[in-house]
Amino acid sequence: MSKFEIKMPKLGESITEGTIISWSVKVGDTINEDDVLFEVNTAKVSAEIPSPVAGKILEILFKEGDTVAVGTVVAVVQLEGEEEDAPAQAPSPSKPEEQSTPAAQPEENAPSAVPAQVKDEKVTKGTEEKWYSPVVLQKARGARISQDELNAIPGTGYLGRLSKRDIEKYIENKGKDIPAAKPLEKEKTVSTPAATQQDNAPKAAPVPVAAGDEVIAMDPVRRIIADRMTASKKISPHVTNVIEVDVTKLVRWREQHKDEFKKREGISLTYMPAIAEAVAKALKDYPRVNSSVDGYNIIEKKHINVGVAVSLSDGNLIVPVVKDADKLSLSGLASAISTMADKARRNKLMPDEIQGGTFTITNFGSFKSIFGTPIINQPEVAILGVGIIEKKPAVVETPEGDVIAIRHKMYLSLSYDHRVIDGMLGGNFLYRIAEYLENWNG
Repeated sequence: MSKFEIKMPKLGESITEGTIISWSVKVGDTINEDDVLFEVNTAKVSAEIPSPVAGKILEILFKEGDTVAVGTVVAVVQLEGEEEDAPAQAPSPSKPEEQSTPAAQPEENAPSAVPAQVKDEKVTKGTEEKWYSPVVLQKARGARISQDELNAIPGTGYLGRLSKRDIEKYIENKGKDIPAAKPLEKEKTVSTPAATQQDNAPKAAPVPVAAGDEVIAMDPVRRIIADRMTASKKISPHVTNVIEVDVTKLVRWREQHKDEFKKREGISLTYMPAIAEAVAKALKDYPRVNSSVDGYNIIEKKHINVGVAVSLSDGNLIVPVVKDADKLSLSGLASAISTMADKARRNKLMPDEIQGGTFTITNFGSFKSIFGTPIINQPEVAILGVGIIEKKPAVVETPEGDVIAIRHKMYLSLSYDHRVIDGMLGGNFLYRIAEYLENWNG
C-alpha cells in the first residue's frame, strides 16, 4: 500500500513550530481530501489543517498539546485505492522515464506535506513557502511553464497556495496573449534573535509554592506571548514618550456622524479608525518609524501595515494587521478593523492576517487606563499606546483671551527602539499624530 506523510505546516514567516490543539480524526478513520485533520496553534493564531489526500489514517504520531517543529511528520495516511507499497514522497529525482505519476493528486488547499515527484524536471514541488500539488505541476509541465514563471503566479488556495483553478486560468489567459507573470525577486527577510534562544540568559530563581497556592500552566498562546515579550525587551532598548492630546474636535465629529455611519456601513464608528488613519499619515511623514532592524542595517518598509491589538475573552492578546492602511479611506479602515477584531474573537484569523505588520497600536483606554508603556512587537521598531478619553478643564486661547473650558483629552504613549529612533524623531512622530487628531475634520 502507498502511504502519504502529513507534516506540520509552516503557517507564517519566522514560524518554526506549532502546538496541536485537537485532532478531528483517529487511527482507522477514512478521510476525504480537504477533511480537517487537526487544529494547530502557532504565532497566536489557530488554524484547521485539511488533508491534501483521501485515504485511511494509519498513524497519529503526536497527541493533543504536543508542540511540533515545522516539517515534522504528525500523521500517516494510506492512500485511497493504492495497493502498491511505494511511498507517496519520492526520493531524489531519477531519470524521467523511471518516474511514475502519483496516484493521489491533491489539487489545492494543501498544508505543507511534500507531494510526490512528477516527470518534468523544469518545475519542482517548490519549498515550504511555495508548495505545489502534483496536479498543478503536471499542468505547468504540459503548458511548458518554467519554474520562475510558476513561482510568480499568485495563488488563491489555502494560505495563498496555487490551486488547480489558478493554474488553469493562468494557462487560459496565456493562450490569449495576456502577458505572463514576471519572476518575482525573492523577498529579503529580517533576522531577529529567536525568542527561544535564551540559553545564556540568567535563570529566574524557583518560586516557592505554599499550601493553598494554585499552580496554573500557561496555555500555548500565553507561552508565546511570554517568550516574545521577553525577547523584545532583550532585543530592543525601549524608550517611551507620552503626550496629551486634545481630541475635542474628533469627539464632536464622531457624535455627529456615528448614527449615519452605522446605517450606511453596518458597523459602529469607534475612535480607532481615526487613530489608525492619523498613524498611517504620520508614518508616511516619518518613514524611519516604519522600519525594522537587521544587524547594523535599517530596513525602511515600503508598505504601511498597521496592527491593532485585540483582547480575547480568555485573557490573551492577538494583533491582526491591516495591510496598506495608508491607502484605505476612513470607512475602509473602520471595516477592516471591525472585521479583523470579530474574526480574532471567533478564533477565525488566518496566519496571513497576523503577520507582515510594520507598526502596532494598542488601546489601553478600553480598560479605563490613562496610558501605558507598551512593549514593541518585533521586528517592528515602535508601538503606540492609546489612553482613555476624559473630560478635563483646560486653558483655551481665544481672540478675546485665554478661557477655561471643558475639553476632551487623552494620552498617547510611544515606545520605540532606541537603536534607530532617537528622542527627536520619536517626539516629532508622536506630535505629528497628535496634530492630525487635534485638527480632525473627518
